[in-house]
Amino acid sequence: MREILDPAAAWVAEERQFALAVLVSAQASSPRELGAAMIVDADGVVFGNVSAGCVDGDVHDLCLQAIESGESTRVRYGISDETAFEAGLSCGGVIDVLVLPVLRGTSAAAAIADLRAAILRREPCALGVVTAGRSRGTLVLAREGADAETDVPATADPGIRSALTADLERLRTDAHALTLRYGTDVDAMEVLGLPFPHAPRLIIIGAVEFSVALSRLGAASGFEVTVCDPREAFASPARFPDAHEVVHEWPHDYLARTPIDARTAICVLTHDPRFDVPALAVALRSPAGYVGAMGSRRTHDDRARRLADAGLTDAETQRLRSPIGLALGGRTPEETALSILAEIVMVRSGGRGGALRDTTGPVHPAVSTPRELTVQPGAEEGISCAPGAGVPR
Repeated sequence: MREILDPAAAWVAEERQFALAVLVSAQASSPRELGAAMIVDADGVVFGNVSAGCVDGDVHDLCLQAIESGESTRVRYGISDETAFEAGLSCGGVIDVLVLPVLRGTSAAAAIADLRAAILRREPCALGVVTAGRSRGTLVLAREGADAETDVPATADPGIRSALTADLERLRTDAHALTLRYGTDVDAMEVLGLPFPHAPRLIIIGAVEFSVALSRLGAASGFEVTVCDPREAFASPARFPDAHEVVHEWPHDYLARTPIDARTAICVLTHDPRFDVPALAVALRSPAGYVGAMGSRRTHDDRARRLADAGLTDAETQRLRSPIGLALGGRTPEETALSILAEIVMVRSGGRGGALRDTTGPVHPAVSTPRELTVQPGAEEGISCAPGAGVPR
């Protein structure tokens, strides 16, 4: 959903009427992830999509209808009928799409504006999309310093209101969508919880031309990019316009003080011995999920010896991705940056990096079984794992 938030927030500020379509359920193969979104205004202007194009035309029409009626709707798409022009999925999957109107002055409009503002402030937050039940189409935002319960429909059972608020608060720092189901009777509610944690960090050590290309590609891929090099003449904001931060500091000092977590990728793209081993010694002992270094195999062997001399263990040194990147065969800075980012994505996603045509099974990662929690109103903690416990659509 991140990709449509800028235009959606702009439309809210303009008090433009529009509809929001969200992919809320998927079975088997789906080209988009849960939470993929599309917005359509009354003139038919579109941003985003919920599929690879196979059902977007029909969803576009439903959005126009939602703007006119002011009502939400949930529709299921499956394999297309070969003899008809009706919308359908050719990939063999089944998806559910929720379409809801976002009209001026409504709580949905406020939630979208507040969500975008929180992301700009780098605050982790979570959005709950009520996908089934009497409050279908409601957006509930959990963010720092605000009570999400005020967004929960007043008609909801008090136990459900409390449980949903607590669940969304916990989801703010998570990484995966969560389907929440509350209650089992006429007051039952189903919610798709979408986390919006801090953007993953990409820390690039060394201001070289490869760094320029990687910072550009990393920013376009949703990373918060930092370029670190103590040489101000080489590491200028003008040279790295896509970086969120350009730091003029010794890399090992910067890495020792900056926040690093499992979603952080650190790329050392310089061969300068004053920079690489001191920086790698800190990076390889940090919780960073990816640490890579540029250089030939001879450079890697020399680095490994120097890292051992610096006191790093074999286990720590083996974390290093070097030579950095996947073997794509490219040579230009842009092609090299692509191979580096591809390896980062592979490591983060647990992929293998081979050609898809040489694999078997679904092309897209399965999104049919997100974690599901079913909550009974009035329960102390209210949470018990019960995948498959559903509510009427």
